[in-house]
Amino acid sequence: MTTLTVQPNRIAQYWALTKPRVTQLAVFCAVIGMFLATPELPDWRLLISATVGIWLLAGAAFAVNCLVEREIDSRMARTARRPMARGEITVPQTLAFSGVIGGAGMWVLYNLVNPLTMWLTFATFVGYAVIYTIILKPATPQNIVIGGLSGAMPPALGWAAIANDVPMQAWILVLIIFVWTPPHFWALALYRRDDYAKSGLPMLPITHGMEFTRFHVWLYTIILFATTMLPFAVRMSGLIYLVSAVILGAIFLWYAWRIYRHYNDLIARKTFTYSIVYLSLLFVALLIDHYLRF
Repeated sequence: MTTLTVQPNRIAQYWALTKPRVTQLAVFCAVIGMFLATPELPDWRLLISATVGIWLLAGAAFAVNCLVEREIDSRMARTARRPMARGEITVPQTLAFSGVIGGAGMWVLYNLVNPLTMWLTFATFVGYAVIYTIILKPATPQNIVIGGLSGAMPPALGWAAIANDVPMQAWILVLIIFVWTPPHFWALALYRRDDYAKSGLPMLPITHGMEFTRFHVWLYTIILFATTMLPFAVRMSGLIYLVSAVILGAIFLWYAWRIYRHYNDLIARKTFTYSIVYLSLLFVALLIDHYLRF
């Protein structure tokens, strides 16, 4: 009876190490990149192999993140229940788990997709797990801006998987996520500021104050709105995407303006939630536009 109850719990703990909700959004953006890379539907075997490989390497990166930040996570209410923060999984176990799934992901991408995708995904792993988590995040309040490139890479990885190339169009998608990341994350940091104060991390609301951070949420949302016009400007998309981007962006601007001029924690929480919906719908609109045009 004990074996039956312990094993599912252990599986759930390892699953939690991969930060499944964040991983799902990253893989979703990668899959969009796969579909946009070709006017036809991508080969389903390549699609599945690339999705699995990127998912495994993303999960490995998040497991390393949980390992490095286990003490920080234990001081924050939002993250205190993570397995590493609670001491439910040891350091050697986490390293072994990350190594196994990361190695499996690299094997899948190299042998079943193409070497370019494997190396780009591995570079993204290093960028997030090492450069961002270990070096940038504890060093500068601009960590989320500088380190945002690794989190923005999934569309390029997906594009490379299908086309074995990363053209300008793929980098435009990367740029959109790169610019989206600061207002998305700073909205969270605003209403979780007490948590981040306990963590010891130099997050922008702690180091530069609430008003400075609120202004930067508004500023980056304006930049994001302009950036999302690029797919239409370079004829990567048509009117369906343009109208969708304008409507979705206007709503995001309205949330950001309220954060800047009429702040309360509830509007920051709603902005953070909307930012996830926004990115998902923006990429869906791009996908619909892509196939209707072809």
